[in-house]
Amino acid sequence: MRFLERKIYPSLKEHLPKKQITILTGLRRTGKTTLIKKLMDDFEGKNKIYIDLERLDNRELFSEKNYDNIIYSLGSRGLNFKEKTLIAIDEVQLVPEMVSAIKYLYDNYDVKFLVTGSSSYYLKNLFSESLAGRKKVFELYTLSYGEFLTFKNVEYNSKNNLSRYFNAYEYERLKNYYEDYIKYGGFPEVVLTDDINEKKDLISDILSSYINIDIKNISEIRDQNNIHKLLKMLASRVCTRLDYSKISSLTGVSRPTVYNYIDLLEHTFVVTRIPVLSKNKDREIVKAAKIFINDNGLLNQLAEVSSGVQFENAIFNQLKFYGTLKYYSLKTGKEIDFILNEEMCIEVKETASLQDLSRLNNLAKNINISKNIIAARYPSPTLKEFVWGGDLY
Repeated sequence: MRFLERKIYPSLKEHLPKKQITILTGLRRTGKTTLIKKLMDDFEGKNKIYIDLERLDNRELFSEKNYDNIIYSLGSRGLNFKEKTLIAIDEVQLVPEMVSAIKYLYDNYDVKFLVTGSSSYYLKNLFSESLAGRKKVFELYTLSYGEFLTFKNVEYNSKNNLSRYFNAYEYERLKNYYEDYIKYGGFPEVVLTDDINEKKDLISDILSSYINIDIKNISEIRDQNNIHKLLKMLASRVCTRLDYSKISSLTGVSRPTVYNYIDLLEHTFVVTRIPVLSKNKDREIVKAAKIFINDNGLLNQLAEVSSGVQFENAIFNQLKFYGTLKYYSLKTGKEIDFILNEEMCIEVKETASLQDLSRLNNLAKNINISKNIIAARYPSPTLKEFVWGGDLY
């Protein structure tokens, strides 16, 4: 099968020759296993092994307290620790006690580790003190829109920029693909499937596995129903400010617990909170973070939201690959949807107008940003100076 390269891959490949442990973390079924197997192919030499910790025998091997027994067992599988060795370990969160064995092998042998896991917070803490300075963490998301087109075998101009004028030809050529991305998101196997019912089944299965397997493995939460209930509530409030007290009241879960759950959801790559931009304290009200779902397929599986909300959440999922996002808000209620890297204002409209651009320019003066664009879903009868969402690769 042809390897479909991800944007993160060149950085992973560059890190491959380095002694540091390469840790790849992200939501399940985003392609972590595919990437580390490709890295194994790129590794010079045959002294390498792939270990899947979803297999019970592999878990038992790395639960062994005697490191010599681990070395012996790996040797019996063909590894020679007198030479440079590559060990790829999938789903490390399933055997947290193995970190000590990884440290021992790292410190005493010429071993390069490739490690995957499903929680940024968990892995950073798991590897924090014992492997300080010995690791680098890479985070993998569902496909960007550019990657989506690559997986669909569709050519596009990857050298796009955020000040591009609307191109009617590109819109007609790519609009159906973009609508598919807005509706079903970017999980690789979902994108590679053309059957609509199969897409929905896959997304449902991914969500179920996340709640019933991942959350159970990396947290002490035993009532997964509360997580599911909270996720559905967050999805119904996507693109709006978080009100922890109100969510607590509606779910019957205490406010501190709601906050901790959302923290967990964020560190396991399902949701993202973006903060308000605070520059002019006299005119600006400091508000709560806004909530977004990190894949539109998950969003539409969890809640029935408006077309405009679907589009804004998709724009978020595209812009997060461009840099750091915030939003801007005044006491009057006027807002700017996204501030990118604190140097560009982006307003999201399904169909944009000259008035929308004028309002954006006026509001952006408050924060001394002159680079402003409208991101729109459809052509406008009055405005040509906007970026079509399908041009944000």
